[in-house]
Amino acid sequence: MPGITLDKAKAHLNVTLDADDALLTDKLAAAKAWVGAYTASNPDTDGTPAPVNEAVLQLTAHLYQNREASLVGVTAQELPFGFLDLLAPYRAWSFG
Repeated sequence: MPGITLDKAKAHLNVTLDADDALLTDKLAAAKAWVGAYTASNPDTDGTPAPVNEAVLQLTAHLYQNREASLVGVTAQELPFGFLDLLAPYRAWSFG
């Protein structure tokens, strides 16, 4: 299965309009870059494990739904439960 596409991300988010395609494409790219750095792998290739794809989708959704670095009147929360758990088996450890 190839990496997550814009259409797959839109389906995950239940977004049916094209108005936010450019924004969502940027959020998807940022999520792929973050997951790629965390796992030292390319989440945009064939054979990406399903948990890694799910983590990309979850992070994309989080970035799309929370577009500001800080919000007034909102309690700060960590990334959705399970996000890092999905990536734990694929994490690239570096000691240097």
